[in-house]
Amino acid sequence: MIEALLQALVNGVISGSLLALPALGFSAIFAVLRFPHFAIGALATAGAYGAWVVNARLGLPIAAGVAMAFAVAALLGAALEYGVLDRLGRGGALMKAIGSLALAMVIENVLRFAFGNDLQAFDLPLARDVVFGPIRIGPQQINNLLVALGVMAALWAFLALTPLGRSMRAVADNPDLARLKGVDPRVIALLTVAVGSGLCGVGGTLIGLDTSIDPMTGARILLSVFAAAVLGGLGSIPGAVAGAFVIGIAEELTVLALAPSYRLAVSFVVILAVLTVRPAGLLGSRAA
Repeated sequence: MIEALLQALVNGVISGSLLALPALGFSAIFAVLRFPHFAIGALATAGAYGAWVVNARLGLPIAAGVAMAFAVAALLGAALEYGVLDRLGRGGALMKAIGSLALAMVIENVLRFAFGNDLQAFDLPLARDVVFGPIRIGPQQINNLLVALGVMAALWAFLALTPLGRSMRAVADNPDLARLKGVDPRVIALLTVAVGSGLCGVGGTLIGLDTSIDPMTGARILLSVFAAAVLGGLGSIPGAVAGAFVIGIAEELTVLALAPSYRLAVSFVVILAVLTVRPAGLLGSRAA
């Protein structure tokens, strides 16, 4: 039992690191644009297919595929924001949220038409699991964890140390004051959507590397990503990471006692428990 618990905890940490990237993208977009962008799952899938084409079709290393995943998802997310969602914003946050759901369905069906419904696997070398006592970890899982942690560190450095990152934080805190300081909130909003969408693309690729991809890859993780963002505190970047790890571990521990189909239900039970005690989420700030 102890061995199974340790294995579940390790699996949960790895799963949480993969959920953290799209959860970061979701929270970053919410922090600046103030609407839940439900197309992030479809953007994650689009990025994963971009990486798959580069790796499996063109034969390039997976590092190039990850870079392509970020670029594809970032450009697609920015184009949809500029061409569709920004115009829907005149109807309020709810209209944009509904529009993002509609766009998600469009993207999923375009991917289905282009690539079919079959599962697609990346071109990866076969390797033995790494064994630490009773714990077994796949080499690709270790690579995914390291890439996810590296991307999180790069995002932190970008937000903390670069002028564009500081501008994004300023617009998230107070767009009117940022405008007085010479920052254009609309440009920053578009940049935020691009960065957030790119994070989703990388997250979708890492999930595909761990398993496989199909047009519904992102849709299957959407509720878990949303749960992680809400649990951590909507709009909170550190909260999205914390929430993702809590959800990832909770879902893996669930499998020890219940059927895998109950994983998502347990995640929302965790949300209800935490939000009952702290309505703003783990690291969210209370509204005044």
